[in-house]
Amino acid sequence: MRCPYCGSQEDKVIDSRTIKDGAEVRRRRQCVSCGARFTSYEKVEDIELRVIKKDGRREGFDRNKIRIGIQKACEKRPIASEQIDLVVERIEESFSQDRKEIPTREIGEAVIRELSGLDEVAYVRFASVYREFKDINEFMDELKGLLIDNNRKEVSTEDKTKKEPPKKPKVKSDNEEQ
Repeated sequence: MRCPYCGSQEDKVIDSRTIKDGAEVRRRRQCVSCGARFTSYEKVEDIELRVIKKDGRREGFDRNKIRIGIQKACEKRPIASEQIDLVVERIEESFSQDRKEIPTREIGEAVIRELSGLDEVAYVRFASVYREFKDINEFMDELKGLLIDNNRKEVSTEDKTKKEPPKKPKVKSDNEEQ
């Protein structure tokens, strides 16, 4: 490491500490030539996630584009910006695990899945733009699918909340042995 004071490349590490939950290492160094101390930071180079567009072009992943799309879908809905941030984080984390490239189609479907659980109106708004419905029938089919999914969720929730009536304790009569 080059000394910022004298330019010498001879130094020794005095102290090393991990920071940012182990994502970086902070090193205190001392120049062998002039004795000056300085700090350096070391981190693993991020693997840039690339997006494959519909026309085959590739560009860098931009979480802000996802956030803007979700914000537009959630406009005038009772959804906090923190909820939108969490959705964007979940989507980004799901794609940055082991892949370097992701098609926009998969990103759009991930947004739709997240919005379907967050807000139905936002889901329909996003789906109507993303899926590019050609006519009202395609739009209605999407709404019918949403209603069917909601009915399934309600039925499964009702089944879980139904309880059997409590059993009455058996009372022993005087004739029975105790």
